[in-house]
Amino acid sequence: MRLDRPIGSWLLFWPCGWSIALSAPAGCWPDPVMLALFGTGSFIMRGAGCTINDMWDRDIDAKVARTKSRPLVAGELTQLDAWMFLGGQLAVGLLVLLELNWYSIVLGASSLGLVIVYPLMKRITHWPQLVLGMTFNWGALLGWSATTGSVEWSACLPLYLAGVCWTIVYDTIYAHQDKVDDVLLGIKSTAIRFGDNTKLWLTGFSTAMLGGLVSSGIVCDQTWPYYSALGIISAHLAHQIYSLNIHNPTDCANKFISNHQVGLILFLGIVLGTLYKGYSNKTASSILTPGPTSTLLMSNQTKPGTTGVNRNVAV
Repeated sequence: MRLDRPIGSWLLFWPCGWSIALSAPAGCWPDPVMLALFGTGSFIMRGAGCTINDMWDRDIDAKVARTKSRPLVAGELTQLDAWMFLGGQLAVGLLVLLELNWYSIVLGASSLGLVIVYPLMKRITHWPQLVLGMTFNWGALLGWSATTGSVEWSACLPLYLAGVCWTIVYDTIYAHQDKVDDVLLGIKSTAIRFGDNTKLWLTGFSTAMLGGLVSSGIVCDQTWPYYSALGIISAHLAHQIYSLNIHNPTDCANKFISNHQVGLILFLGIVLGTLYKGYSNKTASSILTPGPTSTLLMSNQTKPGTTGVNRNVAV
């Protein structure tokens, strides 16, 4: 389950948190019960994904320095142990899913295919990070449907695509740690596909990510705290890419982990933007709704014999 490396659970949770927060009514905090459910689900399903990955990659992990000490490879657990443990994880994940509405149950269950096939993609295509992005960001759709009963595609689709681009960025950085072993074993990844042009590719995907987030913000009538968060995120990603050393595994690992901050900053930006939106709406409503004094003045100025139109405008 990689309990010693919780970054994977956070990266799985943040798209869920973004969606839940974006779906909150203006001036309201995101639903804490939903955040807790999705936090639990992210922790469990990330662990299940790791178990599936270890089962599929047992032969490969034995030949890679970073992974050769994993329990199945080291003989600490058997394949039967792994199957039983996976069954337990999926059962708990199902219990969490059943707490949601039926639309969300069907939508959530439909992502299981991606969870299962992702570990195979590195044997087939140089774009396994794309499939991982499609898997890890399913919560951008599911979080909204869990709180509202359906998916608002105009808001959720650009959010989902932004998350996919983000995943390609951070997992390409992660994959650079193993690229030497991967080339020898015939394993494919975007790190190998991009090669020395990695920074250019990552810049493109980061730009696309920010474009998706801007689109989603416009649809949701987000306010300046949200866009301020996007500014901070763009600076974070720019520094991350500029200072990245793709030939230094330690630097790649640190840059990968720093993406937790990206998820947190965006979540806070959404929450504060939604709260401010409620404040702005309330202020605008109080200005547009006349008080008792204004109503009386307008009433007096529209009596017969007065120039009602011009004087009402003045009031």
